[in-house]
Amino acid sequence: MARRIAVILGHPDPGPSLCRSLADAYAEGAQGAGHEVRRIDAASLEVGFLRSARDFHSGEAPAWVDAAQGVLSWAEHLVIVYPLWHGTMPALLKAFFEQVFRPGFALAYGGNGWPLGLLKGRSARVVVTMGMPALAYRWYFGAHSLKSLERNILKFSGIRPVRETLIGMVDALTEEKRGRWLERLRALGARGA
Repeated sequence: MARRIAVILGHPDPGPSLCRSLADAYAEGAQGAGHEVRRIDAASLEVGFLRSARDFHSGEAPAWVDAAQGVLSWAEHLVIVYPLWHGTMPALLKAFFEQVFRPGFALAYGGNGWPLGLLKGRSARVVVTMGMPALAYRWYFGAHSLKSLERNILKFSGIRPVRETLIGMVDALTEEKRGRWLERLRALGARGA
């Protein structure tokens, strides 16, 4: 069954990168299998930083935020691709989430202070590239930043299930291994997974 998929490229560099190639491969696989795909490239946006709770809770947001929220409202499945920098997502991607996942769109605050997730009915896949072995990130370092994204942003907003693809040792990838990863992402895209 065809799905509506939003591919979010969270790499801050607008130039060529493994993350961009992985996002492209996923989108190609998805479109080739009949899924609808819309893309958001965080590097192409003028993402500013929120500096106060007032900014976060106000309804005033840049025009690109409305466009991104439109894509995420339309989507049934989100694919988020980014590099691990200093143990977490790049600041640009974090700022993107803070701007887009605002109250009234991703969350509704009730009288008890506990927010209600407004993005229910969507699933996600998070693809993270890194210089260290993926196993070390997951088991030795605990994958804390990935868990934070999954639990505190995506699942908190009602998005589940959230699946992950971790690609380690990217600086040592041979062309053959790189090609295999691109094929894996194409296959995931074809399945809409």
